[in-house]
Amino acid sequence: MVVLFLSSAWGCPRALAQSAPSHAQLNIAGDVEKKLSFTREDLLHMPRKTLPVMNPHENKQETSEGVLLAELLKRAGVPQGAQLRGAAMATYVQADAADGYRVIFSLPELDAEFQDSDVIVADTMNGAPLDDKTGPFRLIVPHDKRPARWIKTVQSLTIVRIPKS
Repeated sequence: MVVLFLSSAWGCPRALAQSAPSHAQLNIAGDVEKKLSFTREDLLHMPRKTLPVMNPHENKQETSEGVLLAELLKRAGVPQGAQLRGAAMATYVQADAADGYRVIFSLPELDAEFQDSDVIVADTMNGAPLDDKTGPFRLIVPHDKRPARWIKTVQSLTIVRIPKS
């Protein structure tokens, strides 16, 4: 099992709520080749993806930017591409938000060799860091017809391989 934690230190004054917390961190641990820890600044230096999407809750166009979830899984040593076969096909990603909201993705639906999902871990919307009600990180799932898996304040991603019975 691989666990990816997103956490932040929000000790900023209310007037600074629109700016990203300087201590937001992404820790990748568990059954990985190498344990990793990323700050928001680290994510800003990774390959970025910009997604214009319609926010159906507010009925307006928004532009989110972040790192492809597949890129983070790759860096954690999660099987992708040609390695995603056999037992690895029974793997899922559980995403948990600060408020307890939880969603699931199958690993193949996040892999570019299976489909163009473009799921990102966003840290920016409309050119500004996410506010404390949405961020510091949010999952954007552009091909879902309903935004039920667009988790705000995502805190952790857990990779689970279902064992053979």
